[in-house]
Amino acid sequence: MTADWTHALERARNHSPFLALAMQRFPDLADMLAKGQADAALEAALATGHDELGVQLRRERVALALGLGIGDLAGHYPLLKVTGELSACADRALDKAIAHVITRRVPDAQPAGMAAIALGKQGAGELNYSSDIDPILLFDPETLPRRERDEPGEAAQRYARQLVELLSHQTGDGYVFRVDLRLRPASEVSPLAISFSAAMSHYESSALAWERAAYIRARAAGGDIRAGEAFLEQLRPFIWRRNLDFTAIEEIRRLTSRIRQAFSGPPVPAPGFDVKKGRGGIREVEFFAQTHQLIYGGRLPSLRQKGTRAALDALAAEGIVDAEDARVLGEAYDRLRQVEHRLQMVNDQQTHTLPLKPEALDNVARLDGLADGAALLAELQDICGAVAERYDSLLGDDETSSSVSAAGEAPPMPEEFLEKARHWKETIRALRGNEAQLAFDAIAPDLCEALSNASDPDRATARWETLLARLPTAINLFRLFEQRPGLLGQVLRILTLAPPLADALARRADLLDALIDSSAFDLPEDVATLAARMAACEDDMYETRLDHIRQVVGDERFALGVQLVEGRQDPLDIAEGSCRVAEAALEVAANAALEEFESKHGRIEGGELLVLGLGRLGGGALTHASDLDVVYLFDGAIGSESDGQRPLTTSLYFNRLATRVTAAMSVPTAEGALYEIDTRLRPQGNQGPLAVSVDSFAQYQREAAWTWEHMALCRARPIYGSPKAREKLQQLICDVLATPRNPETLKADVLKMREEMAKHKAPKGPLDVKLMRGGLVDCEFLVHFLQLRENIAFTPQIERAIGELAEAGFLPDDFTVHFSNLARLLIAARLLAPDGELPPPGARIALARACGQSDIDALLEQLAQSRAAVAAQWQRHFDEKLETD
Repeated sequence: MTADWTHALERARNHSPFLALAMQRFPDLADMLAKGQADAALEAALATGHDELGVQLRRERVALALGLGIGDLAGHYPLLKVTGELSACADRALDKAIAHVITRRVPDAQPAGMAAIALGKQGAGELNYSSDIDPILLFDPETLPRRERDEPGEAAQRYARQLVELLSHQTGDGYVFRVDLRLRPASEVSPLAISFSAAMSHYESSALAWERAAYIRARAAGGDIRAGEAFLEQLRPFIWRRNLDFTAIEEIRRLTSRIRQAFSGPPVPAPGFDVKKGRGGIREVEFFAQTHQLIYGGRLPSLRQKGTRAALDALAAEGIVDAEDARVLGEAYDRLRQVEHRLQMVNDQQTHTLPLKPEALDNVARLDGLADGAALLAELQDICGAVAERYDSLLGDDETSSSVSAAGEAPPMPEEFLEKARHWKETIRALRGNEAQLAFDAIAPDLCEALSNASDPDRATARWETLLARLPTAINLFRLFEQRPGLLGQVLRILTLAPPLADALARRADLLDALIDSSAFDLPEDVATLAARMAACEDDMYETRLDHIRQVVGDERFALGVQLVEGRQDPLDIAEGSCRVAEAALEVAANAALEEFESKHGRIEGGELLVLGLGRLGGGALTHASDLDVVYLFDGAIGSESDGQRPLTTSLYFNRLATRVTAAMSVPTAEGALYEIDTRLRPQGNQGPLAVSVDSFAQYQREAAWTWEHMALCRARPIYGSPKAREKLQQLICDVLATPRNPETLKADVLKMREEMAKHKAPKGPLDVKLMRGGLVDCEFLVHFLQLRENIAFTPQIERAIGELAEAGFLPDDFTVHFSNLARLLIAARLLAPDGELPPPGARIALARACGQSDIDALLEQLAQSRAAVAAQWQRHFDEKLETD
């Protein structure tokens, strides 16, 4: 749109006494604007200097309002340009005022030790034409400049009073900004300026719900910016809760109710309507965005936007808010803010209310470029209606809920369920308290329906009761179910069908957070991306970094388990995803342990730790219950010494480091355990050192290793260490595996090992596909035997090895299919039948579907066929018959 400067100036003169007077005070600026030189006019506005700071700031503010106002009316400046320039003006005023009041008292001092934290629209960079500013003034008693006889608190209060007077006092030049300090902690009893420590104590112990929302848009805007930013960083956990926080909806609902009850104006746009506080107004768009930010922002840093439009766009990008809703609300917000500006432009008054008199309403409309007040009201009715509809949908409109209940559309709940609910409220800790019981009552109808629809209602009810009994608090969980009713049925399926997931959920109810993200049913990213997420901890403390790893891994493993239960992904893909998660966790935990270790012991020149993955980890496919089989190795000259404050010799250094890495991966922290680490496959097993040099490992493998150790090497893969060191280790493994072997000796060793294993490890039940004859152990033994006998197909992924052996004629072409059948069943059974026995009916269906079969009978038939195929190849290569019946 082409800017219309002539019409803008005409509307300003005819309909805005404030802008008309400003044009008289600054005729040079008016001439520039008439010529369309808006940017030059803004530069000139900032150059309206004066020896007295108060005069200078007042003139700058009025001149800037003139340049921005005409540019806005002409259509030259977008909303964010206008609000951004006004916010920057407020920042400059606060900063200069703080410096002025300090140096007036202590002339030679550097103005440090006092910071202005901007909240509200100034913090968001969205300030109005005639808005108050709502800073919180904080000070550091140690660094605040003051006269020797002044107490720090006394000096800070003096500076605060003088700052308010300097900026707010009305003179012949007007005012700079009206300063409202009532958003400070406990404003009814606290001084105007508060120490950083006192403010932090308040927010950590007794802050109110609205204060969390206010700090979404907080920004260090003046004074000691560095100290202000450090305070906000320390406050971050108060604002951004780590877990999804659906109690925010209840808090905002109560706040909205109080605002609506206190608001006496018309409920829809009409004369006297408040475009800020009215239904469907500016505040409801802001609350809509902030509520979602409070809920999700702790988990999704991309949502921590200060501006309302930016927050809506981020919510849409994350899939949390419908893109069309974000667009409607965003455009409504911009237009409502424009109307708010027109109201304030008239007389430079902080007002948000449409005039009651028809001629005054017409005046505002014509300043905006509309025909009359009726046109403005018609437009606002459409805008506010769209906003109100979406906001009420978020909070749950009381009137709508009441009418539904009155109409009897919600079916009555059976007495049996109501009796159970009463029992839960009386006996379960998480349901004590009025708010918890109200939150439970809100989901009770959905819970009743979900339990009755469960595949095994009694089992689902028992698991649900167990979950409630283990939870320290359930309010947030109930609010989550209230907002996402479909999630409740999903949770009951998890509780009923997958005992390991039910146990995990009872320990960490926030695991459900992972199911809310738009990517909940996507497989995990590559190892590098996962590692970057695990390493992106907002706190550098070692323990906190380990907690963060456990949180990400817990989320990913739970999501993968749900994907299996829900049949969203192939179990083989889930196993590969699980392995990527474990590799990333190992990488990040090892790096953290190494960094912590080096801070005390330094480094070994030319040395490094390597981790060799074996078993399912080496093969790249983990089940939900898999341990991590690893061997720790190191490069570096034996006899060298580390260069730290507490030096260690090479062998001792890397053995202690390996112990630290194991602890980082396995010791429970506040976030629980991570993985069990199994190091028994190292040279000499539990009798040998935890970490050995690469050279010693090579010598052992060539001269002393047993056949089973070379079989284990068939699935070995370096997973930690520098690329060069990993490549060297991989070549060493290839050389060892390529060593010629006596076929008969190899055959005898393999059969003897399998016989011993069968004696000591019997299958647990009819679904123990790992240990049963013709199962995965037999399949793996057979493949490793052929690899070592023929010196081919040396790849850690068994499916690929089988493919190469089949291509060479040593296995039938369909053997990969049978191996995959067995592997799928193992992966699925670890969640759905962890004891190896046939699970309850509902879990049998889920197990069969996960394995691509219609029911449990078809699955068992497929299992029998695959076992028979393995037994046939066992007979072929070992001349031994397996009993698979």
